[in-house]
Amino acid sequence: MSATLKLALGSIVVGLLVLGLKTIAAALTGSVALFSDALESVVNVATAIAALIAVRVSARPADATHPFGHHKAEYFAAVVEGALIVLAAGLILNESARSLLDPRTMDQPVTGLAINAVAGVINGVWAYVLLTRGKRLRSPALVADGRHLLTDVITSFGVIVGLVLAVATGWTILDPIFAAIVALNILWSGWAVIQSSINGLMDGAAPDDELDLIRTAIQQAGEGAIEVHDLRTRRAGTATFVEFHLVVPTELTVKAAHEICDRIEHAIGERIEHARVTIHVEPAHKSKRRPALRLSKR
Repeated sequence: MSATLKLALGSIVVGLLVLGLKTIAAALTGSVALFSDALESVVNVATAIAALIAVRVSARPADATHPFGHHKAEYFAAVVEGALIVLAAGLILNESARSLLDPRTMDQPVTGLAINAVAGVINGVWAYVLLTRGKRLRSPALVADGRHLLTDVITSFGVIVGLVLAVATGWTILDPIFAAIVALNILWSGWAVIQSSINGLMDGAAPDDELDLIRTAIQQAGEGAIEVHDLRTRRAGTATFVEFHLVVPTELTVKAAHEICDRIEHAIGERIEHARVTIHVEPAHKSKRRPALRLSKR
């Protein structure tokens, strides 16, 4: 079982544990804000399941119907996560509006808040694991899940602070107000997840730091070629697709040009994990005035 798949399974286990704790806290107190926090954990479990499915699909090798692989499956999962987050926010806003009309005093606030705090700590630790390992494994689904959990931690902390104030002051109206704040924060998180996923589905270019590594690899391994132009990149899950035109001297043999391409592909692969490189070789008269990279003097 891959590391990515293990993390996706771990998210489901952690999500169910946190959901159980937050549900107990909401039931003990009768707090609409804690109920809202528990409802977001339902979304956490649903998104963790979506991430697991996406990770399994994206790990499938390329086949006849998907010759470029299944990497983009993770972006679809992230879009689903964003949509579920927005749905949860709508349900919370509806519940907080009802509670504003009929504020209620909390039962067993100390016990309920303590249980919710434990759930928040568990979420915080797992969010850190998902974000750090997800970025290292270049998994959009795991990173999206980690960002969502981090937002959950922040909102849980805000809810606890708000409810402590409500208990201390006796202002029961603070409960639904903080529930509404939770909903608005969730909406912002959902939008960020969807926006990031759409960029991946629209074949967004590799980030600047990766582009610098690609250019450096080409310059160091491209001895014997003249220049590179029309350099393009796109990200799809764990894969980075790199395409460019390589101009070589007209008298260069096919074998020699192929050796240069092999060196460049190897150099890029050493710097960019899961790189997919496509090189179009051209003769010297195809050289451009403003190439992306000048490799040697003509």
